[in-house]
Amino acid sequence: MIGTVSVLGCVDVSGKAKSIDTVASDGLIAAVGTHLGEPQDGFNPITGWGYDHEPLIQSTLFKRDSNAVVINDLATGYTISEDGLTWTVDIRDDVKFHDGVPLTARDVAFTFNTAANAATVVDMTMLEKATAIDDNTIEFKLFEPRSIFIHRLVEMGIVPEHSYTGAYGQNPIGSGPYIFKQWDKGQQLILEANPEYYGQEPYFKKLTILFITGDTAFAAAKAGKVDIAEIPSSLADKNVNGMRIVSLDSISARGISFPFEPNTGKKTPHGHPLGNDVTSDIAIRKALNIGIDRQVLVDGPLNGHGQPEFSGVDKLPWGSREAIFEDGNIDEARRILSQAGWVDTDGDGIREKNGVKAEFTLLYPASAQERQALALSISEQAKKMGISIKPEGGSWNKINALAPSTPVIWGWGKLDSSDLYFRYHSESYDPANWNNVIKYNNSKVDQYIEIAMTSSDQDMANENWQLAAWDGQTGFSQNGDAAWMWLATVNCVYLVNEDLDIGTPLIQPFGSDILGNVVEWERI
Repeated sequence: MIGTVSVLGCVDVSGKAKSIDTVASDGLIAAVGTHLGEPQDGFNPITGWGYDHEPLIQSTLFKRDSNAVVINDLATGYTISEDGLTWTVDIRDDVKFHDGVPLTARDVAFTFNTAANAATVVDMTMLEKATAIDDNTIEFKLFEPRSIFIHRLVEMGIVPEHSYTGAYGQNPIGSGPYIFKQWDKGQQLILEANPEYYGQEPYFKKLTILFITGDTAFAAAKAGKVDIAEIPSSLADKNVNGMRIVSLDSISARGISFPFEPNTGKKTPHGHPLGNDVTSDIAIRKALNIGIDRQVLVDGPLNGHGQPEFSGVDKLPWGSREAIFEDGNIDEARRILSQAGWVDTDGDGIREKNGVKAEFTLLYPASAQERQALALSISEQAKKMGISIKPEGGSWNKINALAPSTPVIWGWGKLDSSDLYFRYHSESYDPANWNNVIKYNNSKVDQYIEIAMTSSDQDMANENWQLAAWDGQTGFSQNGDAAWMWLATVNCVYLVNEDLDIGTPLIQPFGSDILGNVVEWERI
């Protein structure tokens, strides 16, 4: 078996063999480079490490269980003041950093204040100040009430005030289940189990994470070099001796952004075209949404490893059941188009309205084979409605420039409801950061989102997120403005050693979190 051989090899990103240390049966080698990713700034939570996955090296105040429910990690509980401006969190008193120094509330306050001042990818703009009340109590003062602050308490790994420097990410110290040992840039990360960890003791005493992806990861698995490898769904039907396929449900959604305004000659702040005369027509957006058969997309381009998706957040607590509908109805799509004045008058199979052809380019990242396959399938289905869609791969520079005027296939999926604010609130528009790239604007939706964002009650927040999708009269979903066309969630597919038990994996976000429950894993 993979974990019992005495000398293993890994494959670097160039495909060349590279020897690594001897690994015993309690060592694990994982080729999950795409999902964890190799952080350019090192393993520093303040610069983004662990923001959307288990940080392994650091602890967080809270974490999520396999059902995405928020549970305690360092924290033992929290309260919110009546005005929603003060969050008070109590923490354990038995936690030490890897260097033996006790972790206290001062380290927590230091971490959050440093992150707020750093203005990195971790959004702490709502935090005014974090203060250690005593060794085990932290008080967070917010500028205004924010229901989404709970997500920050889940995402932010705690760093030690006594040893934090600008070089922290290169040699991090935390209090998590694994201790940082070695980073071979561009190749691998080596971690060792923390013998003083306060939580479940990890079975695997050594964890080696290889930064390889796709075909290279598959080749490593086929050669017997790894215990687990993330692979494209297109390779899921390939047999590899001694390994099994594990296909994990996820919230990693693929969807198409529809520029919401017509092209009036306006430009973005960076001088790029703004608006689209075809997708700005609600009939086009609704017809595509209801006419496209999402199960066809799952069965074909995704090789069966996915589920139809209708709102981008179907599976999450803030997702609306009212946003789910029956798709694949070509006749209804044609009726919607004809009723709105989109008619094929010249017999070329493409509808027109006021001299405008029902045609547009659909962009996707040129390196994303799965999105290319989705685009081609959507194009074939759209022909039956009289809409011409031209799939086109491009660089991210090209996509960033054209997204305000051209539909794009995107990948989204965070366990953070604030994503809906950045996608649909009119004031979030910032194409440079992909926020509301379509320039969507609905004042009623804005109102629901604002209530959801500022509520101190998570149930009330979720209710208003759902109303923003559809309140019976308006919303961003298909029933309302059909601002996006969500297609499918994409399963996370792995080749897993037959003797490896991976427990109950966490719900998988965009980018996945396959090692999120690694402390449960064992060799059987």
